[in-house]
Amino acid sequence: MSGHSKWSTIKHKKALVDAKRGKEFSKLARLIAAESKLAKGDMNSPALKVVIGKAKAANMPKENIERAVAKGAGGGGGEECITYELYGPGGVAILVDTVTDNKNRTFPEIKHLVSKLGYQLAEQGAAAWAFEKEGMDWKATTTVPVSDEDAEKLSTLIDALEEHDDVESVYTNAE
Repeated sequence: MSGHSKWSTIKHKKALVDAKRGKEFSKLARLIAAESKLAKGDMNSPALKVVIGKAKAANMPKENIERAVAKGAGGGGGEECITYELYGPGGVAILVDTVTDNKNRTFPEIKHLVSKLGYQLAEQGAAAWAFEKEGMDWKATTTVPVSDEDAEKLSTLIDALEEHDDVESVYTNAE
């Protein structure tokens, strides 16, 4: 009676949930290390508090948070936040926030991923004019109407970008 084991079913579901949580914790740890490096380990830094709050909301263990803060404060982390800009389907401006330990690896990977879908990265400031920084996030100041076909292409592009390990978040100015 293959496939009728309750434990087997639970084990497979648990493996999927654990893999998703692990990926989320890794992204949060890199972001905490990057913010800790910028704050020089100061736990009272507003930006670091916001990121730690996100980690706590995701039920990240306290030891992992402390380890990420120590890694960034010690200077050994080498994590840095980089924002890439591009224009997507229908002229939609897209900002991609990444947290990486090696920008010489991340840039070509993001560039290849975007070009594989038929788009290309823009120069610094080319798409950022359509956004305004609010705390840790970007908010669109101008929006662009998108057709159903372009919305589907945009969704595919965003999903592909969010699958990349170094991508923290993706922002668009699509309506």
